[in-house]
Amino acid sequence: MLIRPYRATDFAEIRQLFKQTIQTVNAKDYTPAQLAVWIGSDDAPTRARWQTSLAAHTTRVACQSGQVVGFADMTATGYLDRLYVHVQYQHQGVAHALITALEHAVSADRYTTAASITARPFFEHEGYRVIRLQQVERGGIHLINYIMEKASKS
Repeated sequence: MLIRPYRATDFAEIRQLFKQTIQTVNAKDYTPAQLAVWIGSDDAPTRARWQTSLAAHTTRVACQSGQVVGFADMTATGYLDRLYVHVQYQHQGVAHALITALEHAVSADRYTTAASITARPFFEHEGYRVIRLQQVERGGIHLINYIMEKASKS
């Protein structure tokens, strides 16, 4: 597996991986309506916002045999914005490798994220702790996630 910086040419594959992961991996913890609002629209403004944030953040992509199998991005202040791994590559160390790469690339006092119900156990295993449960409203639909943080090792 290769972990490398994001390239603009990765965008279409990343968006597809994002949607497919939510529809499959997260389906056990969220309703179809919640999954739909989480995925959101795929219109031009949404794509532009994604492209801008992926380029502005420290973004890493995991590749296996030339295929994108995961990606993650972190702000300069240590906020892990997105972490998604292809359904066929779950529990194979991809997410751990991505988190490790980002934590080495971004120097922060602490790392934070808003973890889904599905991802919470993974983050706890990685040393993050729950700060609080929150309900996020999107399009009139509420989703539960957890604000989590991890102290930097430096």
